[in-house]
Order: sequence, then structure tokens, then C-alpha cells
Amino acid sequence: MQVIKRLFFTFVLMLFSVQYAFSADVWVNDLRKLFENNSSVIYEINIRTFAAQDINKNGIIEFDEAEESGTFLNAISRLDELAQKGINTIHVMPVTPVGKTKAIGTAGSVYSALSFNRLNPQLQSEKSALSIEDQARKFIDEAHKRRIRVIIDLPSCGSYDLYMQRPELFVKDKTGQPVIPADWTDVRLLNAGTENNINKDVYNLYKEFVDMVINLGADGIRADVATNKPAKFWKDLIAYSRTKDTQFLWLAEASESWNEPVSDYAVFTPFDKLLDAGFDGYYGSYFNVKNWKTGRELVNQVVTTNANLAKYPDRKAVIGSFTTHDEMSPLLVNGPKLSLMIMWLNATLPVNSYFVDGFDTGDNYIYLWANKKALKTYTDDDYYFVHRGKIDIFNFSRQPGGKSDILLENFKAANRVKYRFLPIINNGKFVPLKATNPSVFAYAIGYNGKSILVMGNLNFRAVAETSVYVPKLDKDTEAIPLKIESIPVANKGYFQNTLNPGEIQVLLLNNLEVK
Repeated sequence: MQVIKRLFFTFVLMLFSVQYAFSADVWVNDLRKLFENNSSVIYEINIRTFAAQDINKNGIIEFDEAEESGTFLNAISRLDELAQKGINTIHVMPVTPVGKTKAIGTAGSVYSALSFNRLNPQLQSEKSALSIEDQARKFIDEAHKRRIRVIIDLPSCGSYDLYMQRPELFVKDKTGQPVIPADWTDVRLLNAGTENNINKDVYNLYKEFVDMVINLGADGIRADVATNKPAKFWKDLIAYSRTKDTQFLWLAEASESWNEPVSDYAVFTPFDKLLDAGFDGYYGSYFNVKNWKTGRELVNQVVTTNANLAKYPDRKAVIGSFTTHDEMSPLLVNGPKLSLMIMWLNATLPVNSYFVDGFDTGDNYIYLWANKKALKTYTDDDYYFVHRGKIDIFNFSRQPGGKSDILLENFKAANRVKYRFLPIINNGKFVPLKATNPSVFAYAIGYNGKSILVMGNLNFRAVAETSVYVPKLDKDTEAIPLKIESIPVANKGYFQNTLNPGEIQVLLLNNLEVK
């Protein structure tokens, strides 16, 4: 029979090279269409650190030493890098001013919003005479020139400073005090009202945010903790945005894994009601990969997610939320093997790929100064607060990034494979495949006479010997390796495989459509 064809990695890179170009044409937003077709490769960034210049390499930006934190303008210098990696969409964490009172960290959390209709002065370059609005607009314009779409994060809560200025906007507890949601001590819960009685003051606050980001040229909004506002609130706001831009994307931070409000005083709107209200997509539950021990758990999640999305007459989609700014670096969970698995799952599952700044080069987000007393602060918190193993959103800190060439090359290759085989992934049917080892997951997606076949070992400590059954696999099947370490042996009806700890394999079955 025809054995697995051993194609060199360089050939794969050449074959699947991504084309991007600068364009002088007027930008036309196409993000909703892109997202609905699982064609987005999204990269989450914090402008305050994205292109920060940490000259002395101590991890903290020291303005007295002529170092520069991230700004809208210096962020432009990294856009070519993103385009070359295959990124076509960036999720920009909040760009609104941050609270300084009862703050967390020396710069304040970017999610602690002081205003919803102004931009964060921390992100303005003092080297330019342009207004901060024009600087933000220039950053977005430069992203568009590289065919990169821009999603702006909409904070879910207001800072304590905003509460002091406008207490009528906030929920009060039984004693008349503003409500702290979850353990987010730097923010207070906004009162968006109920399904039957929307709070127009908070609605207008968010409407002003929509006006601001659309006027800047943004292509969509990611709604932070979207569950803590009524569906009617979002339905009206989304409809309003679509009167300005029909392709304006709305992504809900919501999951079928989350079913409790952030406070006893908070509204809770589940993910399906948010999709009904007009959101184009949601986070899903792929972040649970850190807990999965069996292949069945991964396959069940894909089946569940696909079934959830199939219920809607209008196309909805999900992101590959395997890693987000709320998740610990995969390197600290199961090492670089988990990072590689996440890259290739994003490339081969029916999801919009999603990554955090620094993930692709192996940043473990371990900061030597973490939670130590600060020499200088710009808030009322004099400690460098940070969550261990998570990208910093609280301080003026270094640019995210690691030094792993292996991760970077796989990241580029996985994105190229995704682009090359989107017709199969989008039009084909997800088919779970039986594996004899419980630690192993296997699936195929077939379309137009071809299939993408994926096999992986969720045991990151031990080798997995397994057989994976593939209907109609025979001696004439042409199997082309796209990502492998060990070589699977093809037999009639199944692959015999020895998967290394945490290994994921991706094959193209060039003349077999698995159904």
C-alpha cells in the first residue's frame, strides 16, 4: 500500500504561505463574515505592554530611565510581525481610562473603566502632536493596511473613581454600598437594569462607547463578562451598532461552563440568550483543556459546541478559547507540548483561532517583580500586583514574548494550514474517530474527496500506543503529514500509532473523504 508520504516541513511552509499586502483602498469591514466562517485568527493584545520598550530588561517600564510603555503609535511597529505570523484580527484589551482609587497594580487594571467615551491617556505617545484619538485612529488604519481587523474590548464594570463621580450608575447592596463583583476589588457593578426595565443611563454610557470605537474605525467589540447584563440591553445596543456598520462584530465573553452571576446582586444572562440577542459568537469552553485527561472529553466538547451553534438560523461561531488572558500560560500547565497542541487544534477545529500576546514565542508570564512593593506607583496601590502565569494587565511592564523558535515556527505553520484547508474545515462534517487508548483523541473533517485527520495524546507524561479506526482507509489512501513527530502506520481501516507525551499529529488524506 502507499505509505505515509514524508514531506519536508519547508515544503509545507512554502505551500501554505499566507499572502498579505498593503492597500491604499478605503477599508471595508468584513469581520462578521470572516468570523462566521471560522476564518479569523485572533491575537489578544494589551496596548500598554504590546510594544513597550524595556531598555534595562528588568521587566518594568521606568519612565525616569527614558523607557516607554506601549502606545497606539509604537504598537504600529509590531503589525508587520503579526501579519507575517498569519494574524488577521487583533483583540485589543480595553483602551478606556483606568481608575486610580482602590486600584490593583501600579498602573491600574485596564478593565477598571473610569470613562466609556474617552481613551486612556496612558496609551498616548508624547512624541507626537496628534491627539490621542488620531493616534488610535492611525493605529487602526495601519492595521487595516495589513488586512488586520480590530476588535476593541468593552469593560463590564466601572472603576471606584467612576462610582464616586456617578453613583447613580451602580448597583447598591442592602446597606446602600456599591457592589464588588466576584473578587474584583477595583471595580463596582454597573446597574444595567432588567429585561423589562433597561437602565437608560448605563445604556447610553455603552452607546457612547460604541460611537467612539466605530468613529475610530474599529471592526467589532468583545463584551467583557457579557453575562452580567440583560439580553434586551445587548439586543438594543447591537442593533444600534448595525445601523452604523452591518459588518460590526459582537463577541460575548460567555461560556456554557459558566452558569452563576458575578454577584448575588448581578443579572445573569446565559450564552444562548446572548446569541439570541445578536452576538455573533461566544467563548465556548475550550479553556477546559487544562483539565481534560481523556480524548472523549475533547471530542464531546466539540460535539456540544457544534450542536449549540447549529440551533441558530443565523450563523454563529466560537473562538478557540484554549488560552486567554484569564488562563495560566500553557507552559506552566503541561509545558510546550500543550502550547503546540493548542496551536494545531485551533488550526483544524471549526473555531476562530485565538491566542494571547506572547503565547506564540513561549512567554510564561512569570514576572520577577510580581506582587512585590513598588519603588514608584501611578495609583493608590504600591505593589506590583499580577496573577502568576498570566499576562500583566495591572502595571507598566515589559513587552510580552519568549524565545522559543520551535513554538514560533509551529505557530506560523499551523495558521498557514488553517488558511489552506478552510474549505474542508468549514464545509466538512466533524467525525469523531475511535481510538483504543482512552488518552487519545482522534477526529477527521472531510470535504470534496479529502480529509484532515487529527490524532493527539492528552497524557503529557507517557507515550500512548493506540489504534485509530478510519472508515475506508486502505492501501490506496494517500496520507500527507502536515504535523507529526512519530510516524503512524497505515493498515486497512485503521492507523497504528505511538504518540509521544502530549503529541498531536495532523494528516491530509488526499483521496479519502471521511464521513
